[in-house]
Amino acid sequence: MIVVTAPTSQIGSEVLRRLLQGGEAVRVVVRDPARLPDEVRDRVEVVQGTHADPAVVDRAFDGAEALFWLVPAAPTAPTIYDAYVGFALPAADAIVRHRVPRVVSVSALGAGVQTFAGHVSATLAMDALIRSTGTSTRELANPSFMDNMLRDVVSIRDRGVFSGTLPADLALPTVATRDIGAAAAGLLADHSWTGQQIAPLLGAEDLSPNDQAKILTEVLGMPVRYEQGDREASKRRLMGFGMSEAVAGALMAMDEAKEHGLDTAVPRMAANTTPTTFRQWATDVLKPAVEGTGR
Repeated sequence: MIVVTAPTSQIGSEVLRRLLQGGEAVRVVVRDPARLPDEVRDRVEVVQGTHADPAVVDRAFDGAEALFWLVPAAPTAPTIYDAYVGFALPAADAIVRHRVPRVVSVSALGAGVQTFAGHVSATLAMDALIRSTGTSTRELANPSFMDNMLRDVVSIRDRGVFSGTLPADLALPTVATRDIGAAAAGLLADHSWTGQQIAPLLGAEDLSPNDQAKILTEVLGMPVRYEQGDREASKRRLMGFGMSEAVAGALMAMDEAKEHGLDTAVPRMAANTTPTTFRQWATDVLKPAVEGTGR
């Protein structure tokens, strides 16, 4: 039995799809089972609730041979460590009590970084908590997701603009969430591995925002440019949307750490290069989203 948390998320849904395609027995932890497609809901065992609830993870982890662990966004958390480490404490206890042998988690690049890097620092602290249970782990260490650009769909469609706070000419790796899901599903279905390891996933290439804008211009057939914003102004804007000051500040701290090398410390090799290029992702995912917005 493989347990999948966050099965309706971009990554979790891809993990679930691939596991079911491979004939694996799957149990999901989900707040609202109605969000699962009918054809999926009929093929999985459902434990309803949040995986931050001790009673929920106690039921879900009983008899588990492997666990896919993904923490949902918590925009109003009082601290970024509450959003990750605090959220994972009941799971860590349940992993020990039920002797879950293998855990695959979605993590971040930046192991060994000594400065505060917001969400990355909290994620790495959560990884350390899970490792402390003694279970075998594979931490999928990712840079930023290509799919984050979907937040700019309306702006791209209406103004030909996507925005961020990183320098326009700074080349960094990005990864498609579908490649993370594929890597996670492969590890979950493989019963042979043991031990605790970090598994970086660097995407297919390093690109700057200006490089991405050029590719989007070609893929979308319209002029697209990158607009660099101010971090303090971005923090205030996020708080205006209801995000807590702690979480908004953590996002800006993560961005600043990325600007200063957080995502470029791991050398690119064939083993950590994933297949989906930004151009392919833009063609398959972003272009349909832009063309379908408002319809």
